[in-house]
Amino acid sequence: MSRYVFKLPDLGEGTVSAEVVNWHVKPGDTVAEEQVLVEVMTEKAAVEVPSPVSGTVISTSGEPGELVAVGSELIVLETGDVTGDVARGEPPAGPARAPGAATRSDQSAAAPAVSFAVPEAVPPPAQGRVMTSPANRRRAHEAGVDLTRVQGSGPQGRILRQDLEAHIASGARGAPRVGRGKDVCEEPEHEEIKVIGVRRLIAQRMSESKRNIPHFSYVEEVDVTELEALRRHLNSRLASGEPALTYLPFLVVALVRVVRDFPQCNAHYVAERGVIVRHRAVHVGVATQTGEGLKVPVVRDAQHRSLWEIAAEMRRVTEAARINKATREELGGSTITLTSLGKLGGIVSTPIINAPEVAIIGVNRAVDRPVVYQGAVSVRRMMNLSSSFDHRFVDGYDAAAMIQALKERLEHPATIFMSEPRQR
Repeated sequence: MSRYVFKLPDLGEGTVSAEVVNWHVKPGDTVAEEQVLVEVMTEKAAVEVPSPVSGTVISTSGEPGELVAVGSELIVLETGDVTGDVARGEPPAGPARAPGAATRSDQSAAAPAVSFAVPEAVPPPAQGRVMTSPANRRRAHEAGVDLTRVQGSGPQGRILRQDLEAHIASGARGAPRVGRGKDVCEEPEHEEIKVIGVRRLIAQRMSESKRNIPHFSYVEEVDVTELEALRRHLNSRLASGEPALTYLPFLVVALVRVVRDFPQCNAHYVAERGVIVRHRAVHVGVATQTGEGLKVPVVRDAQHRSLWEIAAEMRRVTEAARINKATREELGGSTITLTSLGKLGGIVSTPIINAPEVAIIGVNRAVDRPVVYQGAVSVRRMMNLSSSFDHRFVDGYDAAAMIQALKERLEHPATIFMSEPRQR
């Protein structure tokens, strides 16, 4: 028997350390080669680190929330027929690559395959261990669900998000709580939750954005009665089971048209170089609530996509973000962001800019209400746009003019799809 010291590998893009989010194994567990050992968080994404060898866990380094430096000891395993370089932490010849693992031509030979998403195929779990994602574990904890009672439909019985949601919807929770009486287990007066992983990263970035960017917010109401009629008409022509169009794809198409005239709003401020980078391409970030917190998957090159293509891509990347399958590329590189709370959208909001961008468009709830229209009171479908801009680089006049241009497109939806007339 030999000891295998596995060190935190180079995770790419200049990463020098990573935060431990959740250990999937503990001392005494038996692990198979390519089995996920630990989930860590870099500045870019959550990363699942698989084992390069099979063996028994002797010790682990780093509690959830702690930073571990690249190249430092991560876990020690007791292995069978391994000697020499392997026992010192070098990988065995020809290591298997985890499905969906990142590939880098300059990746160190000591670095194992590292998956940036939930693997499609996983090895058998350690005896008695439930296989599921950290987000599902948190969801189960919040819902009071015993995961050992949930039937998983994924590879090797892995519990998927839909498995857990179906279990919760059925009314099942797990082991019954102790009834009232002398054996009652009193609920604690408070609960402490360590801020780690995605939630820590969100907190850090939100704080930096609000602290460093002088936000200017602008709210405008939009009459979307005609847009609603068009949306309903298009949805009525869909085949049974096809996902319906929401307002957001229309808003993206309109936004693509509008930012041509306001390039200062489709831009990044690169503080390190002191420059504004205006982008010709429109990469639209879509703020998405997930079990791990707010993520911003990206619809790339929206200027080259049709309404239906934008709707399909938006569904794809937001769902990937919700089930923790979005890649680094899908979660970064947006040039302007949309944020919407859907039916919970309220009347007004003041969204925080997704740095290094300089603008974010907020969508509030659409409601029918009486308004004066063409000299008479009538019921119209009204919706507010609550947007924020970086006042260092976007003047108030330009911000208001851009939202007014967006309002005009949405109120007359045919203009969303029309080419601009040639200037004489």
